[in-house]
Amino acid sequence: MRIAFVTPFFPLKGGIARFSGLLRDALLDRGYDVVPVAFKALYPDFLSQGAVDADPASDPVFPDEVRLVLYNPFSWFGTIRSIRSLHPDILLVAYWTGVLAPFYYVLRRLTGVKMVVLLHNLSAHESFFFDPFMSRLLSAFADGFVTLSKSVFQEVSAAMPEIPVLPLFHPIYEPERDIPSRHDARSALHLGGEAPVLLFFGYVRFYKGLDLLLRAMPEILQRDPALRLIVAGQFFDPLEKYKRLIEQLGIDGSVDLYPGYVSRKRTAIFYAAADAVVLPYRSATQSGVLQLAYGYGVPVIVTPAGSLPEMVRHGETGWVASDCSPEGVADAVGKFLDLRKDPLPLRSAIETFRQDFSWEAFASAAGNFLEAEVFLR
Repeated sequence: MRIAFVTPFFPLKGGIARFSGLLRDALLDRGYDVVPVAFKALYPDFLSQGAVDADPASDPVFPDEVRLVLYNPFSWFGTIRSIRSLHPDILLVAYWTGVLAPFYYVLRRLTGVKMVVLLHNLSAHESFFFDPFMSRLLSAFADGFVTLSKSVFQEVSAAMPEIPVLPLFHPIYEPERDIPSRHDARSALHLGGEAPVLLFFGYVRFYKGLDLLLRAMPEILQRDPALRLIVAGQFFDPLEKYKRLIEQLGIDGSVDLYPGYVSRKRTAIFYAAADAVVLPYRSATQSGVLQLAYGYGVPVIVTPAGSLPEMVRHGETGWVASDCSPEGVADAVGKFLDLRKDPLPLRSAIETFRQDFSWEAFASAAGNFLEAEVFLR
C-alpha cells in the first residue's frame, strides 16, 4: 500500500513535524510504501517566529522538490500534480487547524484519492472566526479520521457520525540523544543538586496556562522554599508580561526563564534536570510535552483539561489537579512533593506506560485502518 503522507516534517519546528517523522518511520518499518509530502512553510515568516529548526547538529535545508507553501495557493497545484504522478493508494494528511482545510479540499477533489485525516485537533486552541466553517468543510473531503485522544474522537464522532473514526493515542517520544546525568544537567543549568525542580516546557501560549503555574508558586514555595521552576520554550505571548508577573509575585529567585526555541541537546538537559514536568493547561487535546516527559522517565503534573487526564495514571505516572486554577495546581504539586523522596515506584510505572503507548502499536492500528479504507470500502 502506497501512502502519500501530507504533513509538516523536519526541519520545520514543532511537535507535529516530529510526530510525523516518527510515524513515517514506524509505517515504513511495517512494510508500507510511505511517500512524504512535506510543507516548506505553513505561515509567513512574521507569524512563524523562525519555523525552521536551526539545530547545528542537523541540516535545515529542504530538498529541491519540497515546494508546498500553505499560504501560497499557487504552490498547491504543483504539489498536487506531483502527488498524482505517484499514484498513491491513499492520502494521509495531518490536521490541527482550519487553515489547512481549503488545501485539503482541493487536494481531495483534484486527485480523487481517498483521504484519511490524522486529527491532532478538530479546532485550534486559539481559534479564528472561520474555524467552525473550516471544521464543517472536513466532512466534504475526509473519508476517515484517526484521532490521538478520546476527547477528539468523541467530538468528531458527534459532528460527523457518518465518517469512520479510529480512536488512538499519542505515542511516547523517546529521547533522541544521550541523556546527561542529573548532576551534569543541573550543573549546566547552575542548579543545586537536591532542590526539587519543576519544568514548564514548550511554546508559551495563553491556553497553556503558564500564568496559572506562576500564581501557584507562592503557595508551592511555602511547602519547599528551595524549589525551582524552569520555563523553557518559545514565547508567543509577550515575555515581558510574564516577567512582570514573576516580579509582582515576588518569586524572582525561584524561576529561571529560558525563552526561545529549545534545541534537542538542550531539551535533554532540561528533562534530565527536572523532577517533574508541569502542564497547567486551560485546554488541551493531547500533548507531545507530556509524552516527551514519559520518554525521559519524568512524572507529570497536569490540569484536568481536555484529554490530559487520559494520559496520566494518577499517583503512579503523575498527578491530575482538581481544577484549572492556581490553587489546583499548587495542591497537585504538593502531592508530588510528598512522594518525590522515593521516585522508584514512579519510574517503574512510567516504564510500563511507555510500553503500552509505542509507535509500533500506533502504526499497526493506523495501517490496518488505512488498508480497510483502501481495500474494503
